[in-house]
Amino acid sequence: MTRPTNPHTPHHAAQAPRDLVGIGIGPFNLSLAALAHPLAELDAVFYEQRPTFDWHPGLLIDGATIQVPFLADLVTLADPTSPWTFLNYLKTRDRLFPFYFAEHFHIQRAEYDAYCRWVADNLSGLHFRHQVDAVRWNPERDLFEVDFTQLDTDSQAQSLGRTYTRNIVLGIGTEPHIPDPLRPLVDTPGVPVIHAADYLDHRDTLLTADHITVVGSGQSGAEVFLDLLRHRPAGREKLHWIGRTEAFAPMEYSKLGLEHFTPDYTRYFHALPEPVRDNLIAAQWQLHKGIDTHTIAAIHDELYRRTLHGGWPDAVLTPGVHVRTAGRIATSRIELHLEHTQQNTRTRLTTDAVVLATGYRERPLTRLLAGLDPHLRRDSQNRPRIDDEYRLLLDPAITGAIHIQNAAPHTHGVGTPDLGLAAWRSATILNSLTGKEPYPLPHRTAFTTFGLQPHQSQLPPARHPKTLTPLTDGN
Repeated sequence: MTRPTNPHTPHHAAQAPRDLVGIGIGPFNLSLAALAHPLAELDAVFYEQRPTFDWHPGLLIDGATIQVPFLADLVTLADPTSPWTFLNYLKTRDRLFPFYFAEHFHIQRAEYDAYCRWVADNLSGLHFRHQVDAVRWNPERDLFEVDFTQLDTDSQAQSLGRTYTRNIVLGIGTEPHIPDPLRPLVDTPGVPVIHAADYLDHRDTLLTADHITVVGSGQSGAEVFLDLLRHRPAGREKLHWIGRTEAFAPMEYSKLGLEHFTPDYTRYFHALPEPVRDNLIAAQWQLHKGIDTHTIAAIHDELYRRTLHGGWPDAVLTPGVHVRTAGRIATSRIELHLEHTQQNTRTRLTTDAVVLATGYRERPLTRLLAGLDPHLRRDSQNRPRIDDEYRLLLDPAITGAIHIQNAAPHTHGVGTPDLGLAAWRSATILNSLTGKEPYPLPHRTAFTTFGLQPHQSQLPPARHPKTLTPLTDGN
């Protein structure tokens, strides 16, 4: 391994400060980078520790679609004339006419991933294999310090660096969530117990297991169960699907229901008192944690097809169940201790492999922002307070801004992780950062009027940079 070089070199010290450093390159910061690209006065750079862009590679199952229309690409809902639209991607691939005749309003997940890769491969200012280690405020320079490690092809430290910037946008995304009762199974080698995020990497091994259990009743659980079902012989499926929700319920997809994913609802939600917001998030699970109706229909069709010659498929689907504890039997099997909430009954399930479709959680900001912790304003549950332009509320002595992507459901509601709000949120952030309005945004986006009083922001005005530096090259 090459010994990391010291960041405190004349090159780093002399480098002009950036206007913006983006940390993480997932779809949301990629959207921000694409919309920032034509703003020549904004000097922006984005860092990502992974070697390339990838979006849930373990769940790019054949036929699985994203749950928003293709218009919810990285830029269209803020700027349909952008060169980074999904339609322009198709044009560069000579695929516009096939897409036109295919009449697919919801594209396959693998195609969305390919589109994002195309943007990432052709957009300047993106630096992969750059692991951000710390963020601090430098009061002497009135700037943020961003320390990073540049990684080699083996993901080993190659060199150290530091960038100074006026503003930061955090887009570090989410990570697979494993419930505590199941964590010992994942940490122990042997019998396959994997999170759905890694499903495709382990599918061949899973299919050799005699009996497979899928835990989780959301979209990922449904897609994994359907894919396993299609790959198992009729009459010998030996599949079990359990989930905590009271039913394998469809996602709310009515047209007025979808207006919960509009900027209008986001603004309304943000203005509600904190306890009301917290109660709403828990009650609105079916807006974002249900199953697409087409996936439910496909599962039923596949099960029904297996009854055509008599008999029932060897598949058990049981909602309203949670895993209390789990353990291994010898070295070859797994025992799940289950409890049915409504019946108040308990049982044991023995299986040979487990897929945990147990969702994702926000990556904690604690380590990355440890140097800024004294300056962060928090709510009653010690969560960061975030204003209506997605800025962390900081000590007034800090004149720069830290904006947040996909880490604010407690302040901005169920639309936080939704791809359909990506371009609007990116445009909101860029309008705030530039102090201008490069992306005029609509004043109304829903037929529903949320609340009896019109929304009025009660938060401090944006802190705009005094000047912007010309676009420069370099890391």
